[in-house]
Amino acid sequence: MQEFLNNIIPNVMAKLTDFYAAIGDTLLMVVWSGAISFVLGLTLGVLITVTKQGGILENKIVYQILDKLVSLFLSIPFIILLTWVMPVSRAIMGTAIYVRGAIVPLVFGAVPFFTRQVESALAELDGGLVEAALSMGSTPLEIIFRVYLKESVAAIARGTTITAISLLNL
Repeated sequence: MQEFLNNIIPNVMAKLTDFYAAIGDTLLMVVWSGAISFVLGLTLGVLITVTKQGGILENKIVYQILDKLVSLFLSIPFIILLTWVMPVSRAIMGTAIYVRGAIVPLVFGAVPFFTRQVESALAELDGGLVEAALSMGSTPLEIIFRVYLKESVAAIARGTTITAISLLNL
């Protein structure tokens, strides 16, 4: 088997330890940036959903600011975003290169994407459920956790999977 692999992929077999290290670095970047993006994207997605017109915490100014920021960062190609975020990456991580330096741009690239995934998942929710929770006297925080997030788990899980694949692509 070793000889077969040496014939097919000689360059990889010559640098097998580097190959394993690169896979480990990739997984490290995806896990860290994915976890941070999940928390920030979920928070922003919920905020955009509840502050939009007709939402349970309607606030036009907050909605407009968050919506425009997410759209702005979503529309920037990753390679350009990578260079623009270098000073922020240096300030937060101490470097702009290698694994630690790549986590910040990955977060900046994945958060808007996941925010839109969450927003889309929450938009699929039947408005009658929110109305029913409001009529029963639920607070906005209870509606967010007991209705929006609980009922949208499957769609959010789907968005999380798509975002993780996108992170690997980045």
